[in-house]
Amino acid sequence: MKKVVILQHRLLHYRLGFFAGLHKACEEKGIALHLVHGQPTLREEKKRDVGTLPWADVVVNRYVSIGGKDILWQPFPERHRDADLVVVMQENRLLSNYPWLLFRDVHKVKTAYWGHGRNFQTTRPAGLREKWKQFLVGRVDWWFAYTDLTKDILLLDGYPAERITVLDNAIDNESFMADLTAISAAYLTDLRSELGISENAQIGLYCGSLYPDKRLDYMVAAADRIRSSLPDFHLLIIGDGPSAAEIRVAAASRPWLHQLGVRKGIEKAAYFRLADVVLNPGLVGLHVLDSFCAGVPMVTTSDARHSPEIAYLKDGENGLIVRGDADVYADAIVGLLQHRELYTRLQTNALADARRYTLQNMVEHFTDGIVQCLAMKRKG
Repeated sequence: MKKVVILQHRLLHYRLGFFAGLHKACEEKGIALHLVHGQPTLREEKKRDVGTLPWADVVVNRYVSIGGKDILWQPFPERHRDADLVVVMQENRLLSNYPWLLFRDVHKVKTAYWGHGRNFQTTRPAGLREKWKQFLVGRVDWWFAYTDLTKDILLLDGYPAERITVLDNAIDNESFMADLTAISAAYLTDLRSELGISENAQIGLYCGSLYPDKRLDYMVAAADRIRSSLPDFHLLIIGDGPSAAEIRVAAASRPWLHQLGVRKGIEKAAYFRLADVVLNPGLVGLHVLDSFCAGVPMVTTSDARHSPEIAYLKDGENGLIVRGDADVYADAIVGLLQHRELYTRLQTNALADARRYTLQNMVEHFTDGIVQCLAMKRKG
């Protein structure tokens, strides 16, 4: 039986379902999958985003904070030295990766990267950190790429296409879709009444963390212009974060802007059912899948520092990607809301893509990549 070890410096709660599914899928292929993880750093503990799995190996990480960055060493259990494949995350700060990457001729174990290909949020894309990351791209036998956007980056770096598996990174949206289905018309009527929103009003929704990369000032400026064109327009804002005070100030003088804080489960789903459009001018990540599941088109901008999942959003097909200032962004949303044929097309395609970017499909892609990597010779 082949043995595969995946290293995660901390186990994120939203990955629990994925690893459980991958463990089962590998077992069905005659592959023994092992997960090794440590603990979050003090800086990361504040996010409260870790989980546990009974079959995972837990090690004690060592780390030091330098210049606002946490540099980590994750021990590797001696009992897994017989692994056929080791999968590591593509992060410069993980010092424990370097023995696997730089001494491949010594340990003879197949090694794979799981990552973005680049730091999409860096302010210095041509800096030394990114050049170092690029230098290491080819020192692995296989790549598990988050999205097609990551694959394109790897191909530009000269990495062979036949050694890349595109995962279509996803989370478990089944519970969210069940919540969307469970909401009654009466529930939505009561929610409109509670918010003071008329039956015919058009509603924009923002759902996500509140921090500068989300371009919240741009969003509020755009909402003002939308309101001037659509006098009954309302904007609902779900989420919390460092920039929450900025939204509180904006809401104080705008009775049509509703700051709702964090909402989960049925409550979150209800607001998506109310919404006509999702406003997200800043960073787009995995939450684009919420938009797809609800069939509510998302509108973002072309120049934000997006995560790889921006690859899922196709301009004019399942959402809009706007190039320009807040006025241009607002006009695009007004045009979308008034153009029913376009709106219906985006809605239909978004719902179809919700069935493509699923946790089950991601598990299948990862499993297939593992099987192919184990069957192929080591990369020269």
